[in-house]
Amino acid sequence: MAFACTIPAVPTVQVDDETVRITRWDFSPGAVTGWHEHGWPYFVVMITEGTLRVHDGTSVTEVPLAHGQSYRRPAGIRHDVQNGSGHPIAFVEIEVKRPEGLAAAG
Repeated sequence: MAFACTIPAVPTVQVDDETVRITRWDFSPGAVTGWHEHGWPYFVVMITEGTLRVHDGTSVTEVPLAHGQSYRRPAGIRHDVQNGSGHPIAFVEIEVKRPEGLAAAG
């Protein structure tokens, strides 16, 4: 079960290598990612302040986040994300494919 919306969020992949995938997501008001699940643990860093509405298949949680605020989630959780703000929002999502590769990247 996903949000009923015809406005897709816009992903821009910035890095996609054997260690990480870094994607910037831009959302118009009401835009959604679509139902998905991540194959790797990931971090999200807000570029703008805004409210993310997260649908887990059963319930919707509204999460207000400040500019620069971040959070992390494990792999394997099916969800859909919607911009619950009345203005455009953006965040950067960092999926960690190989944690051991991060030490070598420095």
